[in-house]
Amino acid sequence: MDPAWRQQGRGRGRGQPQGQASRPQRERATESANTPSGVWAGDGRGRGGDGRGRGGDGRGGDGRGKNTTGPTQLHPVNRGKNMAAPSQHAASSQSKFEEIRKSNQAAAQRLVQSQYSSSSDEDADDIVDDGGKVQVKDGKRGKILASALTTYTDQTGGDVTDLERTRQYLSDAFQSGAITCLICIASVKRNQAVWSCTGCFCLFHIPCIQKWAKDSVFLLSSVTDEDFGKKDHPWPCPKCRYEYSPSQTPSRYVCYCGKVQDPPLDPWLLPHSCGLVCDRALNPACGHRCLLLCHPGPCPPCPKMVSVSCMCSKATPVPRRCSNKPWSCQKTCGKTLPCKQHTCNSSCHSGVCQPCPRVSVQRCVCGQEEAERLCASPVWHCQQLCGRPLSCGNHTCERMCHSGLCGACPRSGNRACPCGKSKSSLPCTEDVPTCGDTCDKVMECGLHTCSMRCHRGACETCRQEVEKQCRCGKYTRVMPCHKEYLCESKCPNTRGCSRHQCRRKCCSGNCPPCDQSCGRSLGCRNHKCPSVCHQGSCYPCPETVDVKCVCGSTSLTVPCGRERTTKPPRCKELCRSPSSCHHASRETHRCHPGPCPPCRQVCLLALPRCQHPCPQPCHDQVMVKTSDRVLAGPWEQSAEPAFVRKALPCPPCLVPIPTACLGEHEVSPVPCHRRGPFSCQRVCGRTLTCGNHSCTKDCHRVTAATNKLQAGPECVVCEEGCVNPRPPGCPHLCPLPCHPGSCPPCQQMTRQRCHCKISLLYIDCLTFRSAEVESKADLGSCKNQCPKQLSCGHHCKDLCHPGHCEDKCSHRVKLKCPCKRIKKELLCFKARQDQTQVDCNEVCRALRRKVNEVKEAEENAALEEERKQQQAELEAFEKRQKGRRKKRGRRGEEEEEEEGGWKKYRAVVMVSLGGVLLAAVAFYLIHLG
Repeated sequence: MDPAWRQQGRGRGRGQPQGQASRPQRERATESANTPSGVWAGDGRGRGGDGRGRGGDGRGGDGRGKNTTGPTQLHPVNRGKNMAAPSQHAASSQSKFEEIRKSNQAAAQRLVQSQYSSSSDEDADDIVDDGGKVQVKDGKRGKILASALTTYTDQTGGDVTDLERTRQYLSDAFQSGAITCLICIASVKRNQAVWSCTGCFCLFHIPCIQKWAKDSVFLLSSVTDEDFGKKDHPWPCPKCRYEYSPSQTPSRYVCYCGKVQDPPLDPWLLPHSCGLVCDRALNPACGHRCLLLCHPGPCPPCPKMVSVSCMCSKATPVPRRCSNKPWSCQKTCGKTLPCKQHTCNSSCHSGVCQPCPRVSVQRCVCGQEEAERLCASPVWHCQQLCGRPLSCGNHTCERMCHSGLCGACPRSGNRACPCGKSKSSLPCTEDVPTCGDTCDKVMECGLHTCSMRCHRGACETCRQEVEKQCRCGKYTRVMPCHKEYLCESKCPNTRGCSRHQCRRKCCSGNCPPCDQSCGRSLGCRNHKCPSVCHQGSCYPCPETVDVKCVCGSTSLTVPCGRERTTKPPRCKELCRSPSSCHHASRETHRCHPGPCPPCRQVCLLALPRCQHPCPQPCHDQVMVKTSDRVLAGPWEQSAEPAFVRKALPCPPCLVPIPTACLGEHEVSPVPCHRRGPFSCQRVCGRTLTCGNHSCTKDCHRVTAATNKLQAGPECVVCEEGCVNPRPPGCPHLCPLPCHPGSCPPCQQMTRQRCHCKISLLYIDCLTFRSAEVESKADLGSCKNQCPKQLSCGHHCKDLCHPGHCEDKCSHRVKLKCPCKRIKKELLCFKARQDQTQVDCNEVCRALRRKVNEVKEAEENAALEEERKQQQAELEAFEKRQKGRRKKRGRRGEEEEEEEGGWKKYRAVVMVSLGGVLLAAVAFYLIHLG
């Protein structure tokens, strides 16, 4: 079977089957039959196959007026020499013309009565011309839909609320172009063989779905199979991906319900329908079958009425639709739950009751532990080993918590050695020894056996060296048995497309078909070949293009690729292009190609920021001269200016509007486009929140003000300091900025010297100002001793105090006699007040005489010593003058110098010691007296 796009000659150069003709052919045949001056019966261009292609069984047209695809062969009228022949041939020419005209009328009548083959003809069946007005006739379609739904509506009493989805499928089946094959992207026609997916009920052309299934299996096999084509892979639906086996690939054209093969085309039935009752089992299965006539899409819900009870089976059965049988009586379920202790408290419901939500103390399976668990899960296992002794008495059960008997000891009975060749019956306390024989178990390679002695555990990997051949058979290699050998050579063979190499590594020679896309451009130059890479030329483009006028009322169908050279057809309808400006409609004019003329209506658009209409002509699409090119220099000539369409803004509105200034100082007329509060440049003058100053800004907007004199949040913020007078005695400034009312109490600390002027005190300003005189003196005291000196020279003993110190020194002073031997203690202020003095007695005078004598002796000794020293110096000077001094050694000189020094200071030392002794004796005698 040919592909769907080949069946009706829709491609370029493809003719029509016998007995059918395309819409342009019928139109041309009718026109030629109704036109007296029609010269060519077949249009002279041979559109049986576009004048260049093939017809259904031969040449569709050779450009000379031949058409062998229709029921009648139409010949051109000879208008060469015969038109210029003498008058004796006029009668024969006229008779031939009449004969040809009659034959054309008969052919056109047969074509009109024949079966429809194009989608446009299908639409024409439902369209009539009533006095020049086009009307849609729904009588035929409505009757067909009603007949398909009659058996269902009889059961539902005319209720079709559950048939909306089915009605949509039925409506799409009638409407041309509504159903599209998703594989070839072409409309599904009435007379084309189709296949419907059982998952999504989407329609596809039989040839398209067959090619789809074949390509899908091929691509999956080439990717997954080592031996290409050996496995049966499923193929998916192009839309819903529902998988089908290769045996389910459609090979026959059947109706929707599957009863009739190759259903005939009946204009009074649904396309591709057999007209019989569907009779398919409904889904979900209820035992009833579909009552509709053979239809596309899913079957509707079951319309049967059945008598059913509620979901808990307590209520009396009531009649309900079979598709909506479950219903709830809203009573408590009351069924016993699986825990066998409680009942279900839920309202009437379907299915199994919910698990019991209560909690109870339950014992595990082995009975060793208890725990609080949901009542719905009474069986549970703890995490302890069973530990019960087995029947052998030597071992304990190592299974986790379980129910029932522990079973026999797993080490009892006959046990085989690891290789399984020998068996022995040993006590369960002993392990079965290895037999010592060769293991001989078949290894994973399946060719060799294990050569080790009987052993426990798995056998090793087969390491025998064997000669292996690669998959392509070019190379052999000795290698371990468990490894597969694949060479690195790539297959140089060409695949079935004769364009690409296989290039598969180590290919066995069974090269898979080429899996690359063809991708060559088709003759239309619009599409590329979507098939897998193939030999030969690609199929022609199956698409057709409708060349329409601007409004779309008039169209011309041309093969894909011809739309670029075909001019749009002329249209007699009014231009339907939407207005490119803000007006609801354009000025009335005919449909035309290219842009519409500029709008000349008055703009009347509400100007921005006001409601006044724009009085200017429409300026949404105005040709504006532009020149974007920048000249490189004076030697270049400027190009002609380009014009572009731009939307110019509406001019400013000039209607005067009385407007108050921002600060409401005055009302002035302002143009509408500048409407709004403006600044009169006066000083605002509103009283600020401080109540002491006014706003100094120029006229501005003020909001949230109770009157015209009060400042708002937009006014300046007073940044001046507080101008209120400070309380007496407070040296601090107010911490607040300018504010109304009285200032808050001063919270600062006053720094001042204490009364003695030594320490710095920090006193609360408010406390200091509000204190009494005595309290102030106490606050100004540092509590330390007063450092001031009295007139007597002593320090004041009082704490830090204001004013002068009291001149009553309480210090005790010692009075001595002139020789300081006699002492007497008195208070300082009494001693100064009484002018008390201590006189010396006779003892004092005797001691004073002795002291004077000692001093005189010391003076005399000092004078004598001085005289001797001067004499020695004189003698030394005289010796130096006479040159009698001889040089002596260094040692002798040092001794002489030491001896001279002692002689020099000997008298002074002796006199000092004598004076000290005399003083000590005198002091001792004074104390004794």
